[in-house]
Amino acid sequence: MDISRRTVLGGALAGIAAGAVGLPQASAAELNRDGVDWADFLATADLRWRRMPKTWYEGPFLGNGFLGSGSYAEPGRNAVRFTVQHSQVQDHRPQFGSLFGLARLPIGYFTLEPVGAITGLDWRLDIWNAELTGTITTAAGSLKLRAIVHTGQSLLAVEVRPSEGEHGFRWVFHPAKAISPRADPVWKKPPPEGYAENPPVQLRQAGDAHLAVQPLLAGGEHVTAWREVTRGSARTLYTSVAWSHPEKTSAVRALHTVRRASTLDVLTWDHRRWWHDYYRRSFLSIPDTRLQSFYWIQLYKVASAARREAPVMATSGPWLENTPWPATWWNLNVQLEYWLIQGSNHLELDAVSYALGKYRDRLTSQVAKPYQADSAGIPRTTDMTLLNGLADSTSGYPVGIPGEDTPTPEVGNLTWALHNVWLTYRHTMDRRLLRDTLFPLLRKAINYYLHFLAPGPDGRLHLPATFSPEYGVNAPDTNYDLALIRWGCTTLLDTARELRIPDPLAGKWRQVLATLTDYPADENGYMIGAGVPFAKSHRHYSHLLQIYPLYEITWEQPEHRKIIETSLDHWVGFEGALQGYTFTGAASISAQMLRGEKAAYYLGELQKRYIQPNTMYQESGPVIETPLSAAKSMQDMLVQSWGGVVRLFPAVPAAWGDIALRDFRTEGAFLLSASRQGGKTRWLKVHSEAGAPCVLRPGIDGELTVTDAHGRPRRWRRLANGDVQVDLGPGQDAYVCRRGDRPDFTVRPVAPGGSSDPWGMP
Repeated sequence: MDISRRTVLGGALAGIAAGAVGLPQASAAELNRDGVDWADFLATADLRWRRMPKTWYEGPFLGNGFLGSGSYAEPGRNAVRFTVQHSQVQDHRPQFGSLFGLARLPIGYFTLEPVGAITGLDWRLDIWNAELTGTITTAAGSLKLRAIVHTGQSLLAVEVRPSEGEHGFRWVFHPAKAISPRADPVWKKPPPEGYAENPPVQLRQAGDAHLAVQPLLAGGEHVTAWREVTRGSARTLYTSVAWSHPEKTSAVRALHTVRRASTLDVLTWDHRRWWHDYYRRSFLSIPDTRLQSFYWIQLYKVASAARREAPVMATSGPWLENTPWPATWWNLNVQLEYWLIQGSNHLELDAVSYALGKYRDRLTSQVAKPYQADSAGIPRTTDMTLLNGLADSTSGYPVGIPGEDTPTPEVGNLTWALHNVWLTYRHTMDRRLLRDTLFPLLRKAINYYLHFLAPGPDGRLHLPATFSPEYGVNAPDTNYDLALIRWGCTTLLDTARELRIPDPLAGKWRQVLATLTDYPADENGYMIGAGVPFAKSHRHYSHLLQIYPLYEITWEQPEHRKIIETSLDHWVGFEGALQGYTFTGAASISAQMLRGEKAAYYLGELQKRYIQPNTMYQESGPVIETPLSAAKSMQDMLVQSWGGVVRLFPAVPAAWGDIALRDFRTEGAFLLSASRQGGKTRWLKVHSEAGAPCVLRPGIDGELTVTDAHGRPRRWRRLANGDVQVDLGPGQDAYVCRRGDRPDFTVRPVAPGGSSDPWGMP
């Protein structure tokens, strides 16, 4: 099933309990138990609409990682569209590739059709409760609505309370053709020969419910069930989507979901509890009200789009729209989509580690047959099971072979995806993830490189021509691949040492690190590869991975500062092809350079140029990685923990004089809380989950006091560079402040630096 049985049963039982005893209201003490009035604080981030949104990029959105719904005007009609899409609904014809035969398939949408002409709108997306509320005003009256996609069920529920003149409003379902969105002629991507759309949808009645059954040519089906229930003055539409392949079991499950659905008040009981617990896992507050709101909306968005056992996010998350990219993209999109879950303490959303572990056997088949015995790779595009299927210039992109032009040798994507897994390991110190997923897959990913690395006349190891996403030119010794090889070999050696594995390849990994050629560079900084300068506008920072996010070349190494600065300036200096994630990458690199003003500038340019009213993002089609990665850039300005050092407030602009953090997760499995007041760090608290070595760069002037929760001294010492090393065992805390200070260690929202319009269309 799309959502775990435990979640569903727990939700159902909670709903029954709520119905039996009445819905409890959260007490003020509960809402403020961690120093934050959460409902009041997050209300400042709510999105609002006083104008009718016209597109996916403008309207409210709801989701639970599987089922997704967006709302906006029905083009050319007096109606409002509520889309119904599902991240598991895809085709199953690998002979036509990941972009056609394995593509995500559109399901359809409902239109809410009022009696009178729509004359006004007042909507609010309440992110604390993950609920859309508001009113549609018409010439005949009004429609008051509430809507949720339930967090634990594949269920969209929309409650409408019409005025007397709008009693005759209606809901109409519009099924979509089950064909890859990439087949739309507007994208100019001709389908492979023999590709055909799936059979027409079958509309059926099942008692008081309706079914849209979509059979698939490859077997299996997806089914949309809906039912409208009237209780008093309220009419509630319940909609569920179920998917199955190769079996045809979806109708029973979708019907069951809509028939057991209780009132919206009961449904929201456990729905709200999940969301309230979710937000409380960490806290962040800065004076920039609009950027603070943006951050919390991204946390809402990522939990609406991602769950651990849900498919790894495709380019538009669960909210599929017409797009040339109806698949999961592994040469940047996936990596950026999930980076914010680490610092925000939401590892429960890590679908990347889960999917790579679950479908690891698929990855050996993605490299050419001569290399499958000991190697693995991941194509540029896959379905939810990491399958690519047919590979050609429009249907899907395989891994390719270094030194061969066709297919495109884009070979580093698995290694980069495994860096995300490594981040989860470093932020949890979970050795099972290290042993069971990261080490065996990274070993195979690096093995693939080892087949092609060869000594040149200079005695250094060199790599034949590969493709650096998405520059468009193959080059030997691409910086993209050299950076990933260095990171991969270093990580394999560290992991083998940690797990006490006497791996026979350890000597080879050490040899690679000792003899691998240097990064190609010229007077403009890092090149794409040997003989291929960075000479045209390019949105992707594939040639800069060694700087970020791998931190193999860092600002803390004085000998590298000039090339980092030159490379960054040269990259962003070509304006023509830059896109949104260019600016999130530039912000994070600037944060590593300790340049808070510049990082804030890049985030400001991102908002002005690219972020849409509802904080979504578009290029030629809808994509969601860039806003999510912008939240990570904010995190990089506030905390960095690479290289075994936790750096507090390393790159904040002067305008952020006050900052509050609680339970910010760092590498080493530490939870960091801190307060910055008047432009200076006042105090920090660090909680160790795993007992890893704890080295802090707190940025507190003067002599320090380091204590436990009871004020008793902790063992600590200053290192030669001024960093603070604290002895902490698993489960222990340390409080750090200036000697003689007596701060209040409660974390509270900081005062806003000024008013700002809410996101949406206020």
